[in-house]
Amino acid sequence: MNQTDRLFHLLETATSRFHTVKAVEEELRENGFERLYLKDKWELEKGGKYMVIHHGSTLFAFTVGQDFKRGDSFRIAASHGDFPGFQIKPNAGLENGGYLQLNTEGYGGAILSTWMDRPLSVAGRVVLKSDDVFKPEVRLLDMKKPVLIIPNLAIHFNREMNKGVELRKQVEMIPIYGTASEKLTKDAFVEAIAKALDVAKEDILDYELMIYNTDKPSFVGLEDEFVSSPRLDNLTSTQALIEGITAEQRTRGINMMIVFDHEEVGSRSKQGAASTLVATYLEKIYASLGFDRHDVTNAMEESLFMSVDVSHAFNPNYAVKYDISNRHVMNKGFAIKEASSQSYATDSEAIAIVQQICEKEGIAYQKFVNHSDSAGGGTIGAISSAMLPIRTVDIGVPLFAMHSSRETMGVKDYESLVDYIKAYYRL
Repeated sequence: MNQTDRLFHLLETATSRFHTVKAVEEELRENGFERLYLKDKWELEKGGKYMVIHHGSTLFAFTVGQDFKRGDSFRIAASHGDFPGFQIKPNAGLENGGYLQLNTEGYGGAILSTWMDRPLSVAGRVVLKSDDVFKPEVRLLDMKKPVLIIPNLAIHFNREMNKGVELRKQVEMIPIYGTASEKLTKDAFVEAIAKALDVAKEDILDYELMIYNTDKPSFVGLEDEFVSSPRLDNLTSTQALIEGITAEQRTRGINMMIVFDHEEVGSRSKQGAASTLVATYLEKIYASLGFDRHDVTNAMEESLFMSVDVSHAFNPNYAVKYDISNRHVMNKGFAIKEASSQSYATDSEAIAIVQQICEKEGIAYQKFVNHSDSAGGGTIGAISSAMLPIRTVDIGVPLFAMHSSRETMGVKDYESLVDYIKAYYRL
């Protein structure tokens, strides 16, 4: 597969944050990365390639330079593998007016209207009874085919709906998965999970299941210059990091990629960017190579962290929402994101390093700053740099309709991001 094919493959297979990690693991294995476990003693080798999965939804991968020496820096690039949408609640089956529905809650800041009238499916993990109560069995599930719909109201019942309609997650956004009958009851959803996993319904203890848009990625534009797809936020960054960490690496230092969980809900979890994970793994890596935590601290001054997440492309239909001199057009290069509030990690020295790499390698880039009257979003950049005080820059591919169930990006912007990540790990 070529670079675009690999991105499309990830967009189609990473249908939950757990499936994101699974897909990344599989691609890294194909490229010679060895899986390690936090509980084990590591025996790392110079020139080695390794990965660790944390609680099933966060992944660390790293390479050790062939000529690694005490004092060498580390270079980290991090994305996230979760995306906005809906998570299914326990006891989710409902019967309402002759229909079967699923009780859900919002996950992150989704644009709710974009989830209506779409073919939707379910993916995530299911936890089952086991012989050892402290080690329940965990299975991944992807129903793949469309099984849900969130129907809109016909305009005939609200002639003013195009002037704006409030959508409540607990009322208008409850998905339908069937017509109630003797065969299909409100337990039908759990029964479908059990059938898909070939287990007894009574063996299902709990689950973390997300609803996802089953639309396929596609090219758009007279010259196929855009890609429209679900989950561009933030699988574009995740695939770019894979492309970078599996390409040529520098011979000194530690290169690391991270796919965090829970970015869309604040990152404050045991596997999120606001945890102590990065410091924990860096200390274990250095210790396994014969160094100590002081060597990690000593390496910080020369180290870098790239927070790789999507940005906002200039939308001409809403021009007033964008900064007057720092808005970017698709296919003009990836975005360097800056914010004096530190909602994006802004460090002029580190940004200058990124710019010089781009200029040295002939890579297109643009700078993005939010409109002064708009707060904009945040990323893992500021969170991570507070947990690990090293120079940090926020970068990513510009999108239309970030947090829609289907977003749009520029093909050349993605290519420039991949080129940059490769150079970042190589130079």
